[in-house]
Amino acid sequence: MLAVDSYNESYNESYNESYNQTATSLPIVETFHSVQGEGAWTGTNAFFIRLAGCDVGCWFCDTKQSWNPKRHPHQTFDELVQAAKMVNPAIVVITGGEPLMHDLTELTQKLRAQGLRTHLETSGAHPFSGEFDWVTLSPKPFKSPHDSVYAHVNELKAVIAKSEDFAWAEQQAQQIPESAIRYLQPEWSRSESRSLIFEYILQHPEWRMSLQTHKLLGIQ
Repeated sequence: MLAVDSYNESYNESYNESYNQTATSLPIVETFHSVQGEGAWTGTNAFFIRLAGCDVGCWFCDTKQSWNPKRHPHQTFDELVQAAKMVNPAIVVITGGEPLMHDLTELTQKLRAQGLRTHLETSGAHPFSGEFDWVTLSPKPFKSPHDSVYAHVNELKAVIAKSEDFAWAEQQAQQIPESAIRYLQPEWSRSESRSLIFEYILQHPEWRMSLQTHKLLGIQ
């Protein structure tokens, strides 16, 4: 944990020095057209915008290439909106990385002005920004969510690797709106986490199981 904390501290210093908060572009790892693989919108036609930059440091992260924003080119807001419009998606998902490291206000306003539905996938580790139709919070104990995020949550997705993780999930569930959907998601590399979640949900009916169906199908 100390290694992660040390990394986060040095990362934040270098990132804050180099990033212009008034910029009209963002560092982009990738954009792609697929279907949403997780949560309430599973199977939905989606255009994904994966932003670069993350200081949470999850050991199980499957997109660690996104952590350093300096390694990725910028695209303007207008370029991103045009790319999304071209594929006519049902939803536009802004993900990362940790998207809330950036001010998402202007990008989301431009997307919605074109009639595009905006969704956010976030750990909540930074102050909330942007205009969204749906917010998925996947909080991590390595860096707790910012208080400004909780009120916007439509679904909570807690990753479970071991039995001790349920206490964290329950703690986070107390912070979100009562109407928000509560998901437990297995940590992909640990097959035993699936049986843990199965048994937990049988005893706690307010929770649902979320599976990463895009990985099961072998798609992006």
